[in-house]
Amino acid sequence: MAPAPSQKRLADALAALKSLQETGNVVVRSLDLSRVHREILLANGFLRLVVKGWHMPSRPGEADGDTTPWYAAMRDFIRGYCDNRFGEAWHVSPDYSLLLHAGNTISPKQIVVHSPKAKNSLLSLPDGCSLLDYQAKDFVSLDRIERIDGIRVLTLPLALIRAPEAFFRTYANDAQIVLHRLQDASELNRELLAGGHSVVAGRLAGALRAIGRIELADDVWATLRAAGYTIVETNPFVISAIPLADAQVRSPYVLRMRLMWERMRATVIQAFPPEPGLPADIEAYIHAIEEVYRADAYHSLSIEGYRVTDVLIQRVATGQWDPAQHAADADARNAMAAHGYWLAHNAVKQSIKKILTGENSGAVYRSDHGAWFRALFAPSVDARILTAADLAGYRGHQVYIKNAAHVPPPKEAVRDMMPELFSLLAREPHAAVRAVLGHFMFVYIHPYMDGNGRIGRFLMNAMLASGGYPWTIVRVERRDEYMSALDAASAQGEIGLFAEFVASSMKMVLE
Repeated sequence: MAPAPSQKRLADALAALKSLQETGNVVVRSLDLSRVHREILLANGFLRLVVKGWHMPSRPGEADGDTTPWYAAMRDFIRGYCDNRFGEAWHVSPDYSLLLHAGNTISPKQIVVHSPKAKNSLLSLPDGCSLLDYQAKDFVSLDRIERIDGIRVLTLPLALIRAPEAFFRTYANDAQIVLHRLQDASELNRELLAGGHSVVAGRLAGALRAIGRIELADDVWATLRAAGYTIVETNPFVISAIPLADAQVRSPYVLRMRLMWERMRATVIQAFPPEPGLPADIEAYIHAIEEVYRADAYHSLSIEGYRVTDVLIQRVATGQWDPAQHAADADARNAMAAHGYWLAHNAVKQSIKKILTGENSGAVYRSDHGAWFRALFAPSVDARILTAADLAGYRGHQVYIKNAAHVPPPKEAVRDMMPELFSLLAREPHAAVRAVLGHFMFVYIHPYMDGNGRIGRFLMNAMLASGGYPWTIVRVERRDEYMSALDAASAQGEIGLFAEFVASSMKMVLE
């Protein structure tokens, strides 16, 4: 049967949109689509208006208040819009340049763009965001601009020099990350001398000394003094900088993980009762986990949007699930999720047994986490809901978290961040910190295309077990509180809400 004319027109419009996206256009100009195609895509929910003349992709049925499409498209919009208006003659502000050099995944509400072609105008964008174009009369040469994720930024040394002192107070972690990324002081000194920035030199030397980069601080101080400048060191940080192990690491994502872990751990420790210690009776501890399995599976799967029942969970757990004999068992997506959760839960129990016998919990997680993931999705592959390639491992594409300001790091960063997570877990002496920060960091990284929430909760419970704490269920009726606490940790660096959430969830088990 031939498709209806309306379906044929929609198919043609989608093909036109796909062609644009395949050339790297995530956000599209109205002029790049015919009026007919544009109107069809808008009417069917495949496009949303950003500003007049520019659209971003969306999914049909997404609520008007859903911010996910915007944050998924924001940087691509800035790149496309500014390239279209200013050509190569633009860059973002020094402070936003530094945030991008630091691998910060949170975009500020207002983006300031410098260009000699700007008109000092303000453009309103979705979700209360805006773009201010600033007419730069002393625009830098193009060799002092580079691209990060398509955004034109100042080189790191120049951005450090031009950023206001307030940046070190407002974005202390990001400032420390970019200072650690400097390989030497050569380019920094060259920019300082070219502009005669003796006051800035004193601030940067003080900042470098505060984070433990003594040789670079001395280099800046000595170079400016040798050129005849009087330099007075000042420390721009208002909070104590945290010494970082192996400061030669240049990945901003790894540096961020280390800083967050060190800044957050004391808050987590304060929120938790003392560790019970490893149980003497391992089998009794494992039996207690099995006793709460049905409730845990129901809540964990329901949080992810699966419609599961106690009956389905029980049938899967007891081996009675048979889609060929029972129509209710043939709900493939939900049934495969329940079956995969049961298999993964069994794999996690085996890991916990190793931990309870004294093996290092971080080392166990490093060796076993891939097996958890494969077990979680193997039934969906067997049922051909997913392909075998979906079991390959870490994601190969960018992902976005629904309605969250935090955008997970790029896929390339995952390969650096996951080994760092293993190391942080292995070195951490407190089980509560391993559990809370392990779960938070895992979903912050978002290493898989799917299953991150479930595996994050498995990780949390494996680490709780390493201190003798009980298996803790995150209940579906507290989903909004749970997601808000995780978002506060990701977007604002505020771990207290999540630590208290996990501690209170554990208290419900103990009562």
